[in-house]
Amino acid sequence: MSPAVAPVAFVYDRCASRSYRQLEMRMIGCDGYTDRMGWVLAGRWIDLGENALTMQRPRLGALLGTMREESARREVLCLVHNWGRLSADDADRLALQSRIVEAGGWTGTTFGESDRRGRTLMVGRQP
Repeated sequence: MSPAVAPVAFVYDRCASRSYRQLEMRMIGCDGYTDRMGWVLAGRWIDLGENALTMQRPRLGALLGTMREESARREVLCLVHNWGRLSADDADRLALQSRIVEAGGWTGTTFGESDRRGRTLMVGRQP
């Protein structure tokens, strides 16, 4: 992959509430961050209602499938507003981040946090 090619950002969120106001604000934040970083926006995947509360997230699964395909061509990442958008439970969040790594990507937040370095170390390990 050429370093001159901008990474592709796959924006993910989850929302169990009936009000989408906070979700809309997070999406605006993700859009602005993607733009500031110079990344290409692949799209948004949002799990709603009950799907936002379990580990079986249909929209996240769809994101991972698309990410897996795109990762063969260029660098990909899953952008979330903050770590809690994956899960409030640390063990569950880490499990979801592992799924993102398995799909060929890394995870970042709009606050500049990322597991990009850890992903590089994990990918380079021998079984």
